[in-house]
Amino acid sequence: MIFLDLAVRNLKRHKVRSVLATVGIIIGVVAIASLGIMGSSLSVLVGGMVSDVSDTLLVTPHLAISSGDPFDPRNTLAARISGRDLGLIEKAAEQHRVIPMILASDRLQVRDKGGYVALYAMPATEIPFLLEEEAGTYPRAGSSGVMVGSLLADELDLHPGSRIEVGGESVRVAGIAAERGMGIDINPDYALIVTEEWYTERHGDQDYSRVIVKVGDLAEIEEVKVAIDQQVNRRKEVVDVLDSREILEIYYETFDAINIFLIGIGAVSLLVASVSILNVMIISVTERTGEIGLMRSIGARRREVLLMFLYESLILGIAGSLAGGVVSMAIAYSVTTSVAGLFADFAVSGGDGIPVAVVIGYTAFAMAFGTAVSIVAGFYPAWKAARLNPIEALRYE
Repeated sequence: MIFLDLAVRNLKRHKVRSVLATVGIIIGVVAIASLGIMGSSLSVLVGGMVSDVSDTLLVTPHLAISSGDPFDPRNTLAARISGRDLGLIEKAAEQHRVIPMILASDRLQVRDKGGYVALYAMPATEIPFLLEEEAGTYPRAGSSGVMVGSLLADELDLHPGSRIEVGGESVRVAGIAAERGMGIDINPDYALIVTEEWYTERHGDQDYSRVIVKVGDLAEIEEVKVAIDQQVNRRKEVVDVLDSREILEIYYETFDAINIFLIGIGAVSLLVASVSILNVMIISVTERTGEIGLMRSIGARRREVLLMFLYESLILGIAGSLAGGVVSMAIAYSVTTSVAGLFADFAVSGGDGIPVAVVIGYTAFAMAFGTAVSIVAGFYPAWKAARLNPIEALRYE
């Protein structure tokens, strides 16, 4: 224990230097833990967006330059699925439900508020299948009523029977759709939902933006997907067929890469802090060369000198890691609260936010990494001190 006491004594003798080295470790630990938690929170949020549509196949027009990545802006280029291709999709899907959909936008005016809003047009019989009503009724074929997403209705204070202007035309709000959250098939909470007949009467006959296939038996998803591909893409690539699992995997791969990048940034800051510890320990060995020579001359072994200096770097690492862990937990609480707010704003599942195990895991990893880096940084100076020749050390001034 005497060598541990000597290590503590030396750190106390140089308080400012020791505190600055500890602050570097704190910053590194906080960076790794907080950035890792932030990346995981994004992944959890995306998982909540699409986890409830595992029975869905999404059929979209194939683009020659399309990468299949939902983050690639080239995938937003205008393209359509024709009525003939819709017939082939229905043939391939057999008994499974096929829902064609037109995605558009139009000018919305409510009293003194105006702007463009997303608009989903689909057969009237399919609206009750995809959406639950919160109030009012579903739009019917031949009627001029529209359905408003729940969050949009709350924001504009709309209710069944309200009058709004869509594309300069006054229409009645037939119903309010219940919160559904974001998904790969339809994101209606900030949108208008209308019947296909309503839309084509005002904009003419159009091809479809996408086709949703709801597979009754999850075991048949791959089979239906292959059948659609073979039926429609027989001569050339006409459509892309993705299931929710593939899209979820793309999102997860993207956010995993982001998470690794963020943790890497934190690790770099911790490595920079380790240089500070290395510098502190080298200075400490230089300043105490005579003391080391005296200790060696009265019988201290090399291993004991090595341990004494390793204790110093270990104490700095543990102190910085513990403080960094406490700060990281506070940041994690703030991040968790923010993510829970995002879940509420986007009305997706998993609103409890980041799992506690994830927060503890990243914090523990950052603390362990910070302690290990400190020990590694202090090893060379400690080894150098242990290898000093006692006589030469006593002569050092």
